[in-house]
Amino acid sequence: MRRAVGVSALTLAVGMAMASEAEVLSLPSGLTATPYEVRTGNGGIYRYRFLAPEFTAEGQSLGLLMIDLEYLCNAYALAHLANAEPVPKQVIISLADRESEFGAIDPDVTQVFEAYRVEDGACKWEMF
Repeated sequence: MRRAVGVSALTLAVGMAMASEAEVLSLPSGLTATPYEVRTGNGGIYRYRFLAPEFTAEGQSLGLLMIDLEYLCNAYALAHLANAEPVPKQVIISLADRESEFGAIDPDVTQVFEAYRVEDGACKWEMF
């Protein structure tokens, strides 16, 4: 699991805020999350950013966080990417306790993210 510390050179800002129409998602860990931004990047990279105000670095186990992030990729992102162009090559899922400016370092924000490739209709964890 990686903590956000900077902006990816490949990510282009084509995102749109989704908080006003966001649904509340119940995660396997018991947290609730709402989607708040989608960003697209070069060559089929899609970043989905989610808010979970109850999320704390100390309060979550690594195993449950990995399950939550994979769940968000499979249950939410893939459903929204069914007819996406360009075809998704990578999906990055971010989970944070509050909104933050993309790519800006904010020590007050607790955030984790993971990358997945789309294979056989499912998200497969990808090591950076």
